[in-house]
Amino acid sequence: MNDVMTIGDAMITFDPSKNGPLRHVHTFERKAGGAEFNVAIGCARLGLKTGWISRLGNDEFGRYIRNTARGEGIDISAVKLMDGYPTSLNFKEIKEDGSGSTFYYRQNSPTKTLTEQTLDIEALRRTKVLHITGVFAAIEPEKNIPLLKRAVTVAKDHGALISFDPNIRLKLWSREEAKRALTQLLPYVDIMLTGVEEAELLLGVEREEEIVAACQRYGISTVAIKQGSEGAFASMDGESLRLAAVPPKKVVDTVGAGDGFDAGFIYGVLHGWSLKRTLQFANTIGSMVVSVYGDNEGLPELEDVLIQLGERELVER
Repeated sequence: MNDVMTIGDAMITFDPSKNGPLRHVHTFERKAGGAEFNVAIGCARLGLKTGWISRLGNDEFGRYIRNTARGEGIDISAVKLMDGYPTSLNFKEIKEDGSGSTFYYRQNSPTKTLTEQTLDIEALRRTKVLHITGVFAAIEPEKNIPLLKRAVTVAKDHGALISFDPNIRLKLWSREEAKRALTQLLPYVDIMLTGVEEAELLLGVEREEEIVAACQRYGISTVAIKQGSEGAFASMDGESLRLAAVPPKKVVDTVGAGDGFDAGFIYGVLHGWSLKRTLQFANTIGSMVVSVYGDNEGLPELEDVLIQLGERELVER
């Protein structure tokens, strides 16, 4: 039994050697990234038994990503290398304030070969939480929305909670396409992990209480609204709470912070923590991620988070 299972594409991420417009960047560092992949790594580093369902190109980049996942302790039994499909790529552009833009090259994603018929049903039957996002849905909505419906139905039938981060990438599809597709998934969701703009796009409301109420109409019992440097707001078991962000040491790269928050929030839910502790834990991880370059390099081990929270002593020598 895994604690967490996720489904989605992973990519080779080329990180620039310097900040600024990509047309002025001449060298890049190869890394691995992707929303669902990052959450899987974040959960695994916190000590959760984590699995990942995906397809990668049968090429050197695909092997690199697969080996990276294996090295993080992620169950990759449902990850396959596919001939004829290149592993997806993206190039990151990082601005001086740490924010960035992404340029995708994933039109012929290997996940096109991941279908309802090839879905690993057994993996879905043995997880406590199934985490899905709107990124995988956006790659090929006509195929992936029915696939995700099948996945969440199987997982829920075997007692799993469904965690959902809309993670809307408007470079992959339009606002209208995203809303039409992703609202089909909402009736299956137990844990909503969203930003305000994404909630407004999907639900048509932007105030925290309105977002929670709209989610509840879909049967979503737990809602966390990520607000970046302003912190986060969450509602669970009839309790609502807003917590300020944890000030990072320095903001160098904001990519992956939301994925780290997701991993932390899922960890708290699985451990039956109070809303306050869960939100504080997730906020702390988000703060730690933005202090490190890379999509998932800043995702911390559990001990590092506890030290950051002052619950464990740091011994350096």
